[in-house]
Amino acid sequence: MIAVIADDITGAAEMAGIAHHLGLRVKLSTQPENTSDTDVFVIATDTRSMTESEAVGESQRIVERILSVFGKCRIFKKTDSALRGHVTAELEALISKTDYNKALYIPANPSKGRYIRNGTYFIGDTPLHLTDFSFDPEFPAFSSQLSERFPECEKRGINFADATSDDDIKSAIDNADSQTLIAGAADLFTAFLHKNFSDKIATDNDRNTPSKKDLPSLNSVIIVCGSTQSKPIDCGIKTVYMPEDVYDGLASPDDWISEIAKVYTESQSVILALRNNHRTGRESAVYMRETIADVVAKLVSNVNRPDEIIIEGGATAFAILRKLGWKTFEITSEIAPGVIRMVANNGTHITMKPGSYPWGNLF
Repeated sequence: MIAVIADDITGAAEMAGIAHHLGLRVKLSTQPENTSDTDVFVIATDTRSMTESEAVGESQRIVERILSVFGKCRIFKKTDSALRGHVTAELEALISKTDYNKALYIPANPSKGRYIRNGTYFIGDTPLHLTDFSFDPEFPAFSSQLSERFPECEKRGINFADATSDDDIKSAIDNADSQTLIAGAADLFTAFLHKNFSDKIATDNDRNTPSKKDLPSLNSVIIVCGSTQSKPIDCGIKTVYMPEDVYDGLASPDDWISEIAKVYTESQSVILALRNNHRTGRESAVYMRETIADVVAKLVSNVNRPDEIIIEGGATAFAILRKLGWKTFEITSEIAPGVIRMVANNGTHITMKPGSYPWGNLF
């Protein structure tokens, strides 16, 4: 079995969706739990939204729990494909508690136009620090050079590799030994699964491909655009934007909640969205996602539990599901790369994606 530790829940869902699409048995949870019928167990943490010291402690706690529950197993560390997060500290924490003595870190996703070339990270032909990721509220991209972004990595046994194609990714996986912790994004994980489950991977014709019945219903839905990378969604549902004074932390969200509740009560569907502003800093990011999580929890508990919740943005998704108390999910479909639909134990479907990914054919 492979245990995947993701630093946010949309990243966890993306990994679970890849395994599901390849025909493997997969579960997603916020905690390791005993299971006997799973090839891939994905643990969603929220370490990207924590302080570095908190992220280290949580990483060590999770990996210790993995080893206690599953015994010796292979571990894959899912990291953000745009270099966000406490990468060095978390990898060191995992190495310190396992038999791994080094790590290979490749956050590139060539299949999505995200490359590492001569140690520089590009989205298309644009260096990362010249994209909207320079406005990220917690991990703004001030440099596109991996050696500048993570200056202590190589000294600590964490190695980078260029990746401009699938062949680069496959070669890196094939050359990594059993004492190397593999860490990175979706393309790297796909190659990792092919190497470790070559006898179980479904053929192209047998893979889990979504049909119309696997797509979310828009009849009873709460849609949350909770990322600074979010783009407007046009699906015929009214959007209620967070007021500027609430966004700036100058007013209580109570009036906003009342406005949302009115729209949601009348139509059973609503879109919550942030204004197209950019506030930086961890305090602002925490405030925005916790405010949105409180709003969604109140709608679900006080107005109506919807058939669907659709969430854009990993930290926001984790905050919402934590506030709702929903912890374990079965994957139902990979709608598009990174866009995953799953079902909670109570029957509500949740569709999630990272803020920087497109929705595919969802809308």
